[in-house]
Amino acid sequence: MTAVESRPAGHVRRTVGEREQSPGHRPIGARVMGFVALTKPRIIELLLITTVPVMFLAEQGVPDLWLVLATCVGGYLSAGGANALNMYIDRDIDALMDRTSQRPLVTGMVSPREGLVFGLSLAVISTVWFGVLVNWLSAALSLAALLFYVVVYTMILKRRTAQNIVWGGIAGCMPVFIGWSAVTNSVSWAAVVLFLVIFFWTPPHYWPLSMKVKDDYARAGVPMLPVIAGNTAVARQIVLYSWVMVAVSLTLWPLGYVGWFYPLVAVVAGGWWLKEAHGLQARAKAGVTGAKLKEMRLFHWSITYVSLLFVAIAVDPFLR
Repeated sequence: MTAVESRPAGHVRRTVGEREQSPGHRPIGARVMGFVALTKPRIIELLLITTVPVMFLAEQGVPDLWLVLATCVGGYLSAGGANALNMYIDRDIDALMDRTSQRPLVTGMVSPREGLVFGLSLAVISTVWFGVLVNWLSAALSLAALLFYVVVYTMILKRRTAQNIVWGGIAGCMPVFIGWSAVTNSVSWAAVVLFLVIFFWTPPHYWPLSMKVKDDYARAGVPMLPVIAGNTAVARQIVLYSWVMVAVSLTLWPLGYVGWFYPLVAVVAGGWWLKEAHGLQARAKAGVTGAKLKEMRLFHWSITYVSLLFVAIAVDPFLR
């Protein structure tokens, strides 16, 4: 899951070492905000949106609020640790891209060593937190998500293949399993379905943003799909994944996990998504480029879509 972090184009780019600040020139307040920025709070908001509603579905009502709080805190710590380690590993390419050039490890507000220790500490603390205050299945799932994001996505896939976001997105699907297991200490078919919804949601969510900033990725040598394929080919993939995502989202109803409200929201929101996806494909086929391509319309709608879908998941048990 992603959030836009943009900087004005054309600013002067320097290496990480050139930007590093001495401890005496790093105000404590700015440093605290730097550590917070390492956790990527805006991205974690989306992860929690897919965690808490699943707990309501698993409970078929209101789950224990202390459990919800403990799961959210543990989820923030775990995802924050993964994000900090991601920034530590990617600090070289972050310095080359406009939208990431002000990240704290690039500017020197936080040193690489501090970022590494911070990320590893959050990984350990979050795992213990989940194990002691939630359950050890949730702890294992949380740690698996962190390791997958850091090792499989960041270290292996991101710089090597255009399928990086497809398979790397698995880490962003794990909060669904964590939310369900926090309540039931197990994993069900309902959680598998919602896992797959997020799996098929991630590429058409992220590729429009990648289309917008493909020059950034090209400059950094990251083979995101829009860097190596034309807009028409990317839009075709977006439409394909979008149809599969909407179809998978509707399977919760025949499986008997939801009543009438969730499928109603899924059909309406999914229909609008498909309208936007096909609109993007039509503009790409027509050779539209630049601002008129309007690729960010789908990116912004994708965030609204997943929010509506998971709110419906939380509300549905009360309307059955």
